Amino acid sequence: MEGETSNKNLKGFLYAFGGTFLVSTNYVTAKYGLGAFNPETFSLVWTSAAAFYSFLVVLFNGQGRELRLSRESFLPVFFMGFFTGVGMILCWGGLKYLDPTFSAFLWRLQPVLTILLSGIFLKERLHWEEFPPLLLLVIGGCISTWGRWHIVGLGVVLTLSACFTSTIQVMLAKSMIRDIHPNILVFYRASIGSLFIALWTLLITKRGDFHIPLPYWGVTLLGAFLGPCASFLLTFRSYRYWELSRSSMVGMVSPLIALPLAYIFLNQFPAKREIYGGILILAGSFWLSWVYFFKRTPHQPL
Repeated sequence: MEGETSNKNLKGFLYAFGGTFLVSTNYVTAKYGLGAFNPETFSLVWTSAAAFYSFLVVLFNGQGRELRLSRESFLPVFFMGFFTGVGMILCWGGLKYLDPTFSAFLWRLQPVLTILLSGIFLKERLHWEEFPPLLLLVIGGCISTWGRWHIVGLGVVLTLSACFTSTIQVMLAKSMIRDIHPNILVFYRASIGSLFIALWTLLITKRGDFHIPLPYWGVTLLGAFLGPCASFLLTFRSYRYWELSRSSMVGMVSPLIALPLAYIFLNQFPAKREIYGGILILAGSFWLSWVYFFKRTPHQPL
């Protein structure tokens, strides 16, 4: 039994870390693509490509028959796709205005929200020890944006809103992971999301612009495979071995991956104030994770 538990923990960690590493490439590939695409068109191309890639994965694994959903699964899958579409538009709209590493720091709110909301939906309540790291997160965010709100404010608001929609996505995915294979979930996440993005881009805002130089297409299509396709194929698999909050905790290291990638491939480095604030955000995130997993006992309230 102990060996089986260790094996599950190892698989959960490897899948979660692999997903985190791949999704961290988003900050580089998407930032490059947004140098030519507008956020709406980029979201449509990015998500549609991910849907195509994930469909090929489903076919390659002979899972075509599993695409048929039960009545009970239809609404959760539909809303997971809907919030994916909304989150993509918000996320890439925010990244358009932000340094990629600073954006990665802000996205640490998403694992924190996941930890907190997973506790709330388990009918638990916050423990007083979790408020200091939450306060540190807020202080870090204030330091990063102090005196620069007129420059980064819109990007911050869009990114934090995307964090919220992403939290809803993963909670819905976790609720279905035992009944629906991760490959199927990733396909529906991207395909339903791309439908809503197409509606928004082509019919509502009418901002579709596909006359973009080939290098930007190439990097965007590569990023669409690494990020919204391959990373979620791994992350959703981790949910079969680990709790949602534990898998989300691994995502805390994303800025440490995004920082060197952004410097190497984009020659971009965040401002000092963003670094100082980002360190506090990261410290608060790890502190909260430590309190949540190691200091709290089963008899202590959340």
